[in-house]
Amino acid sequence: MNGKSQLGEFLRMRRSQLRPEDAAVPTYNERRRVSGLRREELALLAGVSASYYTRLEQGQSQSASPQVLDAIAGALRLDDSERRHLHDLARADRHRPRSRRPAPERVSEAERQLLDVLPDVPAVVLGLRSDVLAWNRLGHALFAGHLDPGAPEVARDRPNMARLVFLDGHTRELYADWPSKARAVVGNLRLVAGRHPQDAALHALVGELSSTSTEFATMWADHRVRACTVAAYTMRHPLVGAVNVIQHTLSLGADGPGVVVATAEAGSPSRAALTLLGQATVQAGPGQETTPTARTAPSTSVLTNPPGPARPGSRTAD
Repeated sequence: MNGKSQLGEFLRMRRSQLRPEDAAVPTYNERRRVSGLRREELALLAGVSASYYTRLEQGQSQSASPQVLDAIAGALRLDDSERRHLHDLARADRHRPRSRRPAPERVSEAERQLLDVLPDVPAVVLGLRSDVLAWNRLGHALFAGHLDPGAPEVARDRPNMARLVFLDGHTRELYADWPSKARAVVGNLRLVAGRHPQDAALHALVGELSSTSTEFATMWADHRVRACTVAAYTMRHPLVGAVNVIQHTLSLGADGPGVVVATAEAGSPSRAALTLLGQATVQAGPGQETTPTARTAPSTSVLTNPPGPARPGSRTAD
C-alpha cells in the first residue's frame, strides 16, 4: 500500500470510471476498448501532455505540482475529499517514508469527560484505524451491545468498527442499508491510508479484511474515498426496533481520535427508541446483556485486535 503505486492505481481507476459523455468528450460512435476515458483524453482535459500524464499513472514521475494535481482533479471531476486524497497520494509518492509501527492510542481525560456529559446520546471514541477506544453506556448498547462493554479498556481486546461491519453478523444486520455503511467504512479507510501510507498497522488491517471479505476487497479496489462527518442510517436494533439516526463524527485533532455520536429527531419514534434503549441499559447494569443477540453472537476473535505486533485496527463508524 505504498504511495507510489496507490497514486497510479487511483488515477487509473478514476479515469476508467469517468464516461466520455460525463466529461463532454465526443466519441463519434466509435467502438472503444476502454471503459472510461483514454489517457490522451484525460490529459487534454487537464491541460497536460499525454506523455507526462502517462508517467504519473505509471509512477515514473514524482514532480507533479499542486496546480497540475488540481487540474487533473478537475478533469476527473473529483470532489473536495477526493482532491485532498489525490494530493496526499502525490505527497506520499514524493517522500515515501518507511513503514513504522504506530504509537499506542489512548483516550485522554478530555475525551472521557466528553463521554461523561453525553449520557443520553450514543457516543463512541474511535482511533485512527477505527479501533473503539471508549464508549458510553448508550453507545455500547446501540453499536455493539452483544460485545463485552469493557473490551475497549484492554488494547488487544478492542473491537474494530471496520472488522465489525464486514465480519460480524450482528453489525451487518444492524444497518438496513448495509452496503451504504460498508462503502462509507472503506471510503474513510482510503482517506486514512492516503494520509498515512507508512502506517504498518493500517496495512495489516486492510490486508486482513481484503483476504477475509470479498466484499471489502471489491470495494477497496474501487478506490472511492469518502469523508463521513455526517451520515444518516436506519438501524434495526434487536431490542428497540428500527431507529433512524444521524451519525456525526467529531474530529478531536488532525490525526487524533474522533467521537461518533448518534442523534435522532426530537419527538420522533426514533428518539423514543433511544430513550427506551438507555433505560434498558441502566436496568441491565454494567457487564450484563442488553440485547437478545448476546448469547448467539459470533465469536469476537476476528473482530478485535489479536495478540502480536502486526494486527491493530482505523477510524470508521461513519
